[in-house]
Amino acid sequence: MNIPETVNLKQKLLTTIEKLKTPGQIKRGSPLTNVKLNDKVAKEIEYLTQCVEAKNPNLYPLLYAVNLLDGIWKLEYSTSREIRALTSLKYGFQVGAVYQVIDLKTKSFFNQAFVQHSLRLLSGNVLVTATFEPAKENGCPLPNQKLNINFDKRYLSIEKIGQIPTPKLSPFKVVPARNPPQRIPTFNITYLDENLRIGRGGDGGLYILSKV
Repeated sequence: MNIPETVNLKQKLLTTIEKLKTPGQIKRGSPLTNVKLNDKVAKEIEYLTQCVEAKNPNLYPLLYAVNLLDGIWKLEYSTSREIRALTSLKYGFQVGAVYQVIDLKTKSFFNQAFVQHSLRLLSGNVLVTATFEPAKENGCPLPNQKLNINFDKRYLSIEKIGQIPTPKLSPFKVVPARNPPQRIPTFNITYLDENLRIGRGGDGGLYILSKV
């Protein structure tokens, strides 16, 4: 593996994503999606992503590099349906930073998306908890790069109304998280190192995350 080449590819990918963000997205820490990108630009990001994936230093991350998963990850770019939906919130609400926090000891994680009103009337977050385990494919007992996911609960929280903290509304609602009917949600880790993770969901959605 050519280390300098890999570093350059990673930097080019992340720089390309950052340059495409609006000033508002940069200020809020929001992830970029392909919702408003033209087809040529979206294909360029996909091509760069595939180039980085081809340089994956950990081809069997769940077997040899699982410790790298532990910790806090920030979503930089995604084409998944769930993340794309966050870019079209109603009533003046805007998505901010989106994080995934992984705890290997408990084989669990949570996804947390911060949301605020454009006029700062209200801010809060949506948090979804889940557990995971390595998928066993083709009768192979050893973990590879695929995870099976079980979503547990969804927490809806209001952190502030105007500038007034609202701890009693954090959370104000807890509901079961819905898993897709008749199938197990999966996630394939296609690139993993100390500060970058790329993966693809069972529906084909792309996720690019940086380590915080």
